[in-house]
Amino acid sequence: MSEIVDNAPADEPLDHSIFEADIEGQAMNMQYLQRILGWARPHRRTAAVSILLVLGASMLAVLLPVVISRVVIDGIIMGEPDALLPDFGMNAFNEAIVRLTGLSPLVSACLVYAGFTIACHTLYHLHRVTFSRTVLASLRDMRRDLFAHMERRPSSFYDRVAVGRIMTRITNDVQALFDLLMGLGMLIGEFVPFFLGLGIMLAIDVELTLYLLLAVPLFWAITYFFRQATRRVYRAIRNTVSLLNQNLQENLSGMQVVQLSNREARNLERYRNINDENRAQEVHAINLESSYGAFMDNMVNMALAVIIWVGGGNALQDAISLGSVILFTQFVDMFIRPIRVLGQQYNILFRAMASAERIFQALDWHEQVREPEQPASLPSRLEGRIEFRHLTFGYDPRDPVLHDVSFTVAPGEKLAVVGPTGSGKSTLIRLLGRFYNFADGTIFLDGIDLNRIRAGDVRARVGVVLQDFHIFSGTILDNIHLGNPAISREDAIRAARMVHADAFIEALPAGYDEPLVERGQNLSQGQRQLLAFARVLAADPEILILDEATASIDTETELLIQAALRTVMTHRTAIVIAHRLQTIQEVDRILVLKDGRVKELGTHEELMAARGVYYTLNQLQFQDVGLKPDAH
Repeated sequence: MSEIVDNAPADEPLDHSIFEADIEGQAMNMQYLQRILGWARPHRRTAAVSILLVLGASMLAVLLPVVISRVVIDGIIMGEPDALLPDFGMNAFNEAIVRLTGLSPLVSACLVYAGFTIACHTLYHLHRVTFSRTVLASLRDMRRDLFAHMERRPSSFYDRVAVGRIMTRITNDVQALFDLLMGLGMLIGEFVPFFLGLGIMLAIDVELTLYLLLAVPLFWAITYFFRQATRRVYRAIRNTVSLLNQNLQENLSGMQVVQLSNREARNLERYRNINDENRAQEVHAINLESSYGAFMDNMVNMALAVIIWVGGGNALQDAISLGSVILFTQFVDMFIRPIRVLGQQYNILFRAMASAERIFQALDWHEQVREPEQPASLPSRLEGRIEFRHLTFGYDPRDPVLHDVSFTVAPGEKLAVVGPTGSGKSTLIRLLGRFYNFADGTIFLDGIDLNRIRAGDVRARVGVVLQDFHIFSGTILDNIHLGNPAISREDAIRAARMVHADAFIEALPAGYDEPLVERGQNLSQGQRQLLAFARVLAADPEILILDEATASIDTETELLIQAALRTVMTHRTAIVIAHRLQTIQEVDRILVLKDGRVKELGTHEELMAARGVYYTLNQLQFQDVGLKPDAH
């Protein structure tokens, strides 16, 4: 596995904008390639077998023209097997088969050629299969490591980086590396015969080989010119495809608004314009590719003409055999094909380098929640005492959200946190869950500095029910226990019953094994919220946090949940983040935040009597719903 850098200083300023920047084709970076190949090390045996197979196939590929030219033409048809010119043992091999089988030399040569052809293509096929397995296994490991690495990035990272950018790195960019590595495999399969063939031609006729080599730089120059042109065109194609996808997504996701506004014709015209631009660029690319193919074909024919002219003249002067001239004509394609394949892979290779840069940007991103070097051990059951001591915190250190916040929640106490929008209520919850780094000595759990406890240990003891509940793919039971082996099926069902979710679950065709569609759209909002309560209660946390967990639930469902909460919050410390003051009737105390500062702390009666911030919020909310302030 390639090394993942994850140990840079946590307070180092980070520029998240690099995840938003578009990276185009990059120059071949051997350091990136070396790191990519690091994931292939566990599969090096398969890779070694693949290399041996391609070497064997390449050797047979260059011997096939030798059989035709030196054995059949020079040795059998012309009857002049020139001992001064190398035939790499093919004439002797054919004669041995004739002696063993009694076949005629020509039939024997045909069988040798057929056998070499079958063996050559079989080895090439096995090479491609084994090489593909190596690449796929390596990139599987890379994708797994990349996913695991991104899972460990803190919330502060995802606050600043679009999730779509990360998804692109894990999916599209890793796929681009597959194209890169497979392209390298193709080049290996083409260049090995190139060098073997070059050695054979030099052994037969140095002069004719040099004439052919003079054409190689010209082929390279032509290929480079065309690929630079197609690189710009393919970049434009990618941009137009991106615009097409973006326009399509906007229109389909907002179809109701489109139809209500009668924008169908206008949106179709915009889509047609982008589509026409894409078509124009695609046609331009086809024209360039066709021109390149035709030009290279003409250059091959010109190379053949040079070989026939020079080689034919030498053959007439008995300086070279006729079979050797034909051998050179057959090797022309072996010379040119690697250059054409490299040209075909050019854009893929350089686009893949851009993908590699994006992938290693993500893998090298060191941002993380600090973990203690010597973590404190927690008892089997916490008391649940929570204490904030002079906490000041900001997502941007230059702009604090919370200012000198201090308060204590006693074990088993129910505390409500209220305040205007943006006062810092949800931020308290995020810090208590160790999703962000904060100063030491500011938050304590049972008297232990929260920064001395591993984040995973904290989250195992703190259950959070959010207003926006996330449904994973799987069954209802899967979404309750989340694969936690400590939660049995019976525990999950018991938790569902405690929040009265069992009624709707058991009414489903498959009950607890009912599969849920994307985002749980086959459940109502209230049913999804009941699952959220069941999920948390199944884990049996000592501390329960409700972040406006009943805001999107109908009155009947809310009454069920309120009844369940009276039971489940017993002997648990609970913090209730409330936007609607009706939801905090039965808490012990109320904490009032405003502008990130603790303004008030006390019971409902105390705060109403103080006629401060809480009293004002209470008056405004109940006036909005047409109730008297004391009606609740």
